[in-house]
Amino acid sequence: MRKIIYANNVSLDGFIEDQNGKIDWTAPSEALHVHFNDREKDIDTHLYGRKVYEIMKFWEHADQDSSLPHYMHEYSRIWQQQKKIVFSTTLKSVDNGYELKHSVDPEEINAWKRTSGKNMFVGGASLAASFLKNRLLDEIHLYVIPIFLGGGKPMFPSGEEQQLKLIETKKFPENVVMLKYQLKFQTEAD
Repeated sequence: MRKIIYANNVSLDGFIEDQNGKIDWTAPSEALHVHFNDREKDIDTHLYGRKVYEIMKFWEHADQDSSLPHYMHEYSRIWQQQKKIVFSTTLKSVDNGYELKHSVDPEEINAWKRTSGKNMFVGGASLAASFLKNRLLDEIHLYVIPIFLGGGKPMFPSGEEQQLKLIETKKFPENVVMLKYQLKFQTEAD
């Protein structure tokens, strides 16, 4: 069965955006970007909220920008081949190459998980919270950046308690630590 993964860069105090909505402090080093490229090879579908959709459109033509390094070109080429579904209650349409859904339908998404293919990736804290509430997430990957922001947008909005099982850790040269967790309800058969 395919997995649905929520991954994000997060400050040590749990925020994915600073108090002004900025994410420039999350810019990955080459080593971390290469890791993201490798991770993308196991993904074939991106599930985005509206804001992440708008941010990720950058990659539509990034492989043609000669000022960008080769590993960013590689990411762009991998990303361009993947299916992209945008979940938004406010958007009326999305660009070509994207599909628009106005709500999260757990039955439909569980059906996607049962189809053949690679893993699916959730982008956006609100969308991830909806997937978490509906027990659709299989894994959460945190890339903890050694910075305190003191406030901003949390990676995990308030909600019900969730049990996690640590399945992998990795330290990157710039002192970023990846913590990979499996959701407890996904391990109940273990």
